[in-house]
Amino acid sequence: MLNFADSLHEELVAIRRDLHGHPELLYSTDRTASIVAGLLEEWGLHVVTGVGPHFGKGVVGTLRGSLPGGRTILLRADMDALPIQELNEIDYRSEVDGVMHACGHDAHTAMLLGAAKTLAAHRDHWAGEIRFVFQPAEEGALPSPLDGRLLSGGRDMIEAGILDGVDRCYALHVWPELAAGTIGIHERYAMAASSHFHVTLQGKNGHHSTPHLAVDAIQMTAAYIQAINGLMAHGVDPTESAVLAFGTVQAGTVINAIAERSVISGTFRAFSKETVAAITEGLHRHAQAVSLSYGGSYELSFREGIAVVNDAEAVREVIRSGAAIVGRSRMLQLDAPSLAGEDFGWYLERVPGAFILLGCGNAEQGITDGLHRPRFNLDESVLTHGVKLLVHLVVDGQ
Repeated sequence: MLNFADSLHEELVAIRRDLHGHPELLYSTDRTASIVAGLLEEWGLHVVTGVGPHFGKGVVGTLRGSLPGGRTILLRADMDALPIQELNEIDYRSEVDGVMHACGHDAHTAMLLGAAKTLAAHRDHWAGEIRFVFQPAEEGALPSPLDGRLLSGGRDMIEAGILDGVDRCYALHVWPELAAGTIGIHERYAMAASSHFHVTLQGKNGHHSTPHLAVDAIQMTAAYIQAINGLMAHGVDPTESAVLAFGTVQAGTVINAIAERSVISGTFRAFSKETVAAITEGLHRHAQAVSLSYGGSYELSFREGIAVVNDAEAVREVIRSGAAIVGRSRMLQLDAPSLAGEDFGWYLERVPGAFILLGCGNAEQGITDGLHRPRFNLDESVLTHGVKLLVHLVVDGQ
């Protein structure tokens, strides 16, 4: 099976480059999902499209081995890109203005497809059931058309029941800080809970000559930002890792009128549920206090985040399989978790598993830029490493 995976290299590169040239945002992943579903069906998997009760954009392929017994293992890849203008001068650069696969989801999708093809071609040699999950909207969230909650693709698909009966789940993420040919795993915490917030402060417009008749949304914004900076400095346990940053502020329409409305957005990242709850409560409390003090009002919406927490036994399985693929010296046990966020944490909250970092950096090839940057790229030799790791986890875990 591992030799078969090696033979897929050119096919995987072609798939990855095609997806890279045609990136899609959040839940608008119809082209990618169609390619995925078509290939899975061609290889003999049972395929369900339109997965997710809220947005219906996920794809799940199911495959059973011919041997008796075995566990149910879920393997997940994300399909969405980022609103970033690509600056790479490559033949397969993004053809969509302002959109780019700057986080490697094109590679994740290609590798999971490679694992599906390999396992389908050798189903007589393994037991159990594999669910190949291709999810949209890992990079963000949109309000649900059903209940208004801000939902990422992982949460939408989980609510469709994709985790029912699953014994173990795994996801790969390419990681440019690690050299190509290495695999990294955290013993417990891999990533922080990354939560997004949007605050609307509503005032009352007016002329600059009569400020007493208006409620200035810009003044409210300044007071709110100052209050939240104070919350992070004094309202969060200093022994806990946590960070909050504002990303956008939109207020006002003309130079000589008092703004009646301001919209502020940002993210905060922490690990413990208690710290996440404390920051969430503080965002509400200070918005209410500022609104009351100025005579305005507020609305606050969240995309709730959750930490990515690996299971101890699953980590041991990754170490064993990773060492078999790249060698024990290149199977790295990582210490400090990342403050980046990943909605695979919602999977790991319900099913034991692990989030695995696949080294993709190559200084000799000039591949050194980090994730979410306009010149991000990866050493494509790692595509077969990822396929072989997933295949080994499935077969070794049965």
